[in-house]
Amino acid sequence: MNILEIINKKKEKQELTKEEIEYFVTGYVKDEIADYQAAALIMAIFLNGMTKQETTNLTIAMANSGEILDLSKLNKTIVDKHSTGGVGDKVSICLLPLVASLGVPVAKMSGRGLGFTGGTVDKMQSIPGYKTEVDIHEFIENVENIGISMISQTMNLAPADKKLYALRDSISCIESIPLIASSIMSKKIASGADKIVLDVTVGKGAFMKTLDEAEKLSKEMIEIGKLANRETICILTNMNEPLGYAVGNNLEVIEAIEFLRGNLPEDLKEVVLELGSYMIKLAGLGDSIEENKQKMLENIRNGKALKKLEEMIENQGGNIEYIEDTNKFEKANYKKEIKATKNGYIQDINAEDIGKLACYLGAGRIKKEDSIDNSVGIILNKKVSEKVDIGNVLAYVHCNDEEKLQYAERKLKDIIKISEKEVKKEKSVIKIMR
Repeated sequence: MNILEIINKKKEKQELTKEEIEYFVTGYVKDEIADYQAAALIMAIFLNGMTKQETTNLTIAMANSGEILDLSKLNKTIVDKHSTGGVGDKVSICLLPLVASLGVPVAKMSGRGLGFTGGTVDKMQSIPGYKTEVDIHEFIENVENIGISMISQTMNLAPADKKLYALRDSISCIESIPLIASSIMSKKIASGADKIVLDVTVGKGAFMKTLDEAEKLSKEMIEIGKLANRETICILTNMNEPLGYAVGNNLEVIEAIEFLRGNLPEDLKEVVLELGSYMIKLAGLGDSIEENKQKMLENIRNGKALKKLEEMIENQGGNIEYIEDTNKFEKANYKKEIKATKNGYIQDINAEDIGKLACYLGAGRIKKEDSIDNSVGIILNKKVSEKVDIGNVLAYVHCNDEEKLQYAERKLKDIIKISEKEVKKEKSVIKIMR
């Protein structure tokens, strides 16, 4: 077996065997296969696609390319949640303490943000003292003791995926359904999940811009889940406008805390309850989706969900005074109101444009080594379909640079579009696929 034969086989649109895929993944991780050879095979896959069996074999091979987290010690069904990314996506911080307060064990490894999509790890690190880099034994002990731990990826999980993702990025082969699906699912399998709930975002601020693309990706991941013996549910959610109101690290953490206090933006509420109700169901703690939603709302009302967030933060060295009084969070030097210059209805708030603008202000990173300013970002004051009058505040810019502030003010007036005609509100949860 050699890599040239494998490249040629895929170039000729033939199906690769399990052994050929394993040979490629193992050889690439060990640097026995050169980047240019791997690039040739990835390009052939990008152009010619993969069968469901090939995609599953690639997923399993990538999952097995590094360590596999063993959570069997917990003696419970582990349900992992993953989002394909978006703008204003503070769902994990709202959702995971909430389901943990209802008995669903949460062992969550999250990533950092890159580009216009924020990362849960960056947001959690904006809480002073909170440790995201935790030894794996301590991570499992945390879940045993209090039912939840949220950390950064500390193990050598799916190293083949890291290498292949960087390669795909460098040769413009990102938008391939089999390659995206195997990338996501290999990490979920390696992180010890028994069952998986996927938030597949759709729209302007998402990786999948159209419903058709999102459905294809979801079907692929569900099929991989079946073949890998991991029950997988995909919930397609709207990412045409940012989720909730806040975009930026401190600002999103504060919004998540307010959510657990019972201040529920409608779109964020809909997404959190839908994802959570299926996590509870897959964990075997309630078959009725509607009843599960009511249980979640009750634990927000009685304060148990917020208490679980505080417990997790304190357990990992974080200062819970910031949760009790969010005014303690570091604030930006400038806070500017952006006001409407005409009457009408909010027609569009392009999520990708908002994410890129927040990134420009310092809330995100373009390169992995870039530092993040936790205090900056954008808080929307209006959402799509809402009525506005001249002088109404559309958004607030939080910024530490006067020049950037002026640019953001001009840009936001372009991004937030106002129509004379009434605008229909889009659904936040589009479709459930299983």
